[in-house]
This record gives sequence, structure tokens and C-alpha cells, in this order.
Amino acid sequence: MEFKHTSVLLNETIDGLNIKENGIYVDCTLGGAGHSSEIVKRLGSGGTLIGIDQDAEAIEAATKRLNKILEEKNDRPDLQIYNRNYSQCLEILKESGCEHPDGILLDLGVSSYQLDNKDRGFSYNYDAPLDMRMDQRSSLSASDIVNNYSEEELYRIIKEYGEEKCARSIARRIVSKRAEKPIETTFELNDIIRSAMPAKMREKTHPSKRTYQAIRIECNNELGVLRDSLRDMMLSLKPGGRICVITFHSLEDRIVKNIMKTEENPCTCPPEFPVCVCGKKPTGKMITRKPITSSEEELENNNRAHSAKLRIWERGE
Repeated sequence: MEFKHTSVLLNETIDGLNIKENGIYVDCTLGGAGHSSEIVKRLGSGGTLIGIDQDAEAIEAATKRLNKILEEKNDRPDLQIYNRNYSQCLEILKESGCEHPDGILLDLGVSSYQLDNKDRGFSYNYDAPLDMRMDQRSSLSASDIVNNYSEEELYRIIKEYGEEKCARSIARRIVSKRAEKPIETTFELNDIIRSAMPAKMREKTHPSKRTYQAIRIECNNELGVLRDSLRDMMLSLKPGGRICVITFHSLEDRIVKNIMKTEENPCTCPPEFPVCVCGKKPTGKMITRKPITSSEEELENNNRAHSAKLRIWERGE
């Protein structure tokens, strides 16, 4: 299957990075290289693009796409690609000799290719083995979560990560059904989820949507990686450097917003104090007071852009 992915908020993100011809840029979620293709076109021979992705299939597709663009450029920038998780971004920057980049991009969530690839088990629309691993080398799969987590653990992740109102009944039904036989496929899980929900709650969206989101987040530790990595990545930027983060659900966006706001105003003094005594200074500023969302034109052409939000932060001088 060809790796195809339509990059969301492409122009807004490229504009937000404020690309310099000889700058250093890091695409931490390389995917099919949609954003990186536009970055590399704007870089000269003194520029560097570092691409990171934990999905080996994405790495293969992105490498081919970017090398094709470079073959047509006279002023070819340096291209470095790493098949790793973006949580290792700082280690990669140190290895590459580019510890302080001019720009960093995070396009979070699951790619169109991953959703549309039946074998990966990300989508409730295809009957496939329960997998959902972005990194196929990982030991924890969706099947492990569904078949081995306790009812309380399942309830917690479905409630917290899926914000699913029927989390308790879904968790209970999963545990009941797996006692009869292991739950092996997406369609088996769909039937279980549907049977655990009142009919009126199955009408607006697919009944499995929130539960699948929750299992995928848990499987790939998506929120933990974001929470643990984002601040360090922001502080690694050169003065005036920017980070652009695209999120696809409220849990991600809340983490990004809170970390960016804290770095803009880190003071922990009580509000009644006349002056700051904690000594914590701002490290940068938010360029976007409100997140940038997709235009009507983009929404018409790409249904998966509906929940996308872009936030931009700039490192202080």
C-alpha cells in the first residue's frame, strides 16, 4: 500500500515556522513528508532538515519523497532522517550536531495512511487484527490492552483518553466477552462496544470512535510522550526559533496550551504579591493566542482536518 497522507494546516504551519534559508528544522512526526517537503523546498545548501518518525513505513516513504525533491535542487540542504520516537528529539539533535534548531514541528495523532491501512488495526471501518502500534517494534498492542487490562484499567483509559460517557459499560462488556474467548479483531470489538451503548448514543458518530482513540493513545503512550518531551523541545530552540504543534483532540491541545502558557508566564507567586519573588522568567511567547483551525476550503477537501488545531510558540531572545 502506498503511503499517502494529506497534511493538515500545511500553509499555516509553514508560515508559522518562519523558515530561514540556512536554518535548522526538525519534523518530529515526519509521516509522508507533507510538511517536510515544503520545508526542504525553502532551504538552501546551508540549511538542515531533520526528520523523525517511529513508523518504519513512514520513514521509507518520506525518504523517497524528500530525496526526489533534493535531486531537483541545486542548493541542496542537509537531510537527516531517524526511525525513532520524537521523545528522543534532544538526543538526535545532539547526535546530529544541531542542538539548537530554528524550528520544530509536531503533527500529532494518527496518519491517513495508518488509518487506511487495514493491517494496522487503527480503524473501526476495516476488519483487522487489533494492533494500533505506530512503532511495529513495540511490544504493547491494542490486543494486549483489550485482552489483559483489568476492568478498572479499561474504564480509566476509555473514560480519560476517550472521554466516553459509556466507559463503564464498555469496559464491563469487554471483560465479559473476553472470558468466553480472546477478542482478536476490530469488528469483534466494534460489536462489543455497540452492544454496551444505548441506541440513542450510537446515532451521531460511530460508537467505536472514542474507545478506539483511547486504546490508541494508551497503546502508544501518546499523551505521556507529549507531556514529557514538549517543554525540553521548546527550550532547545535558538532565540527567535519557533515550534508548531498540530493536535487533533482536546487532551493533546490542553497539554500543549498549558505548557506554552506556563513558559510564557512561569511565575508561581501568589496573585496578591506586589512583585515577583519566585525568580522564574519567561522563556518565550505564544504567537497564537487562540489555535489556528482549518479553512472552509480545507475542510471541504479533507474531512480529517475538522478537529485539527495549530499552536505556535517562539523562543525568547
